[in-house]
Amino acid sequence: MATLLSVNVGMPKDVPWQGRTVHTGAWKSPVHGPRMVRRLNIDGDGQGDVAGHGGDIRAVLVYQVQSYQYWRKHLGRDDLTFGMFGENFTVDGLPDDEVCIGDRYRIGEAEFEVTQPRVTCYRVGMRLGEPTMASLLVAHHRPGFYLRVLTEGHVEAGDEISLTRKGPEELSVADTDALLYLPDRDPARLRRALNIPALSPGWQQSFRELAAAQQPTQEPGWPGELSSAQQPRKQPGWPGFRTMRVTRVVPETPTVSSIYLDTTDGTPLPEARPGQYLSVRLAIGDAAPTVRSYSLSAAPTAAGYRISVKHEPHGTVSGYIHAALRPGDLVDIASPRGMFVLEEGTRPIVLLSAGIGATPVLAMLHQLAANRDPRPVWWIHTAHDRAHHAFADETHALLAQLPHAHEHIYYSAEAARENGPHITQGRPTARSLAALGIPTEADAYLCGPTAFMDDLAGYLRDHGLSAERIHTEQFSALPAINPGVTPTATVRPHQPPGPPGAGPLVTFARSGITTPWSPAHTSLLDLAEACDVPTRWSCRTGVCHTCITHLLAGDVTYTTPPLELPEEGTVLVCCSEPSAEVVLDL
Repeated sequence: MATLLSVNVGMPKDVPWQGRTVHTGAWKSPVHGPRMVRRLNIDGDGQGDVAGHGGDIRAVLVYQVQSYQYWRKHLGRDDLTFGMFGENFTVDGLPDDEVCIGDRYRIGEAEFEVTQPRVTCYRVGMRLGEPTMASLLVAHHRPGFYLRVLTEGHVEAGDEISLTRKGPEELSVADTDALLYLPDRDPARLRRALNIPALSPGWQQSFRELAAAQQPTQEPGWPGELSSAQQPRKQPGWPGFRTMRVTRVVPETPTVSSIYLDTTDGTPLPEARPGQYLSVRLAIGDAAPTVRSYSLSAAPTAAGYRISVKHEPHGTVSGYIHAALRPGDLVDIASPRGMFVLEEGTRPIVLLSAGIGATPVLAMLHQLAANRDPRPVWWIHTAHDRAHHAFADETHALLAQLPHAHEHIYYSAEAARENGPHITQGRPTARSLAALGIPTEADAYLCGPTAFMDDLAGYLRDHGLSAERIHTEQFSALPAINPGVTPTATVRPHQPPGPPGAGPLVTFARSGITTPWSPAHTSLLDLAEACDVPTRWSCRTGVCHTCITHLLAGDVTYTTPPLELPEEGTVLVCCSEPSAEVVLDL
């Protein structure tokens, strides 16, 4: 008979960590006597990061005394006491390789259901003083698991644990954990996981995506599977940078110019997908080469690419492009990349942009027009005024080639005057968008300033479009994902403190920082943090892939081998360092 050995609770607190403050509930301690277990928590317990822990799906975390015994031996430690793995229940007799998702248990007065394995998280390593612990839990198949509270009630140490119902599919916690985090997944096991109603929605979604990635075409029996047009595709093109020649520079407005590029030897260019971008590397003066990314602004062909660049008031690279770049000049270009792409299908299309954000959706419009696509298309664009409305005539002509096109232009300047039936003074609002007749089943593609995309995406959701059909593109640094870290004032990216390194150059392309590598940093993630480049991570040990980043050029070495290598052209920055000059999409 399984037994509850210890009930452990702890309220969130601020803990210093690597020069930052983490708000965490990972510090749990045993309590004596009965404790009331409620739908969201045990009395006296709490979670610091409710996005990854807690809630009704993850109300109680369970860990086994057998795993404590295993880690004491494996780590050579005799100081591991109950609660140190962040668990609420320390148990005897519920091993991860036997307990299954959907199993139900009676403990004391309460009844519980197993919903998912533990979320891989750096905080368990922080609590134990073992930075690689998140990776070890997965690699050694000892993650622990979460419970949902079905019936509230009192529990206490010494209570017997009785199985009241076996979960469907009988997929163990250890196997479920491996299915998400380890390679060589069994498609049949993925299918089984998707048939377990008790499995948490987040894990169900991850398994749907994994199932879709394994299946080139849709087949019966794969719930939630994506179409072949939505499968991840290998990036076309070449590794690193290649030299291309500027063939034309065409002013579009007083502040926007289009740059036409071709190969230097006449070889055909690889096909790109509408919406993708090029990364351009330029040496300006005596400074280290600078990298910037610009969307392809026309349907790419084997004969050439086009990007369009806005001259920003203090932009070093955009200023150089506008002032100095001429036909015949040579520039270094990384091959087309990006997942903000026009997808095949039959649903109506909404292309919504502001200012220079028109470029990727303009490339999509070019393809739609070239194919005489029968889908209804809404082109909605906001510009300052007619003089600063780039591609006005071009888009109007392209829309005329589509059988079911709708054009709506907004001029935001107060002095602007309507000069066409499709032009409105002002900016798009929830009411004006609702009046355009956009179907709720449409796919929407948005590009522009962050606040613009946030507002318009909200309007579209309120109108009835589902969030997964609203796609956005952003060239500034992506929003950080640093779970549990207490927010601080935003600092512009900068060179790292201390003496410069002597290693290969590392470029964070989105943040405009190039700096030499120094072995004083433990990883590329550590260097990015030293430069205040916004970062995205969770486990920091190569398990969760939250830190996955496109590698535009160069190569890396993994200092801690990840449990599963990322796809080609990407790297896990949390556990890698440069082996040559690298350019990262950060």
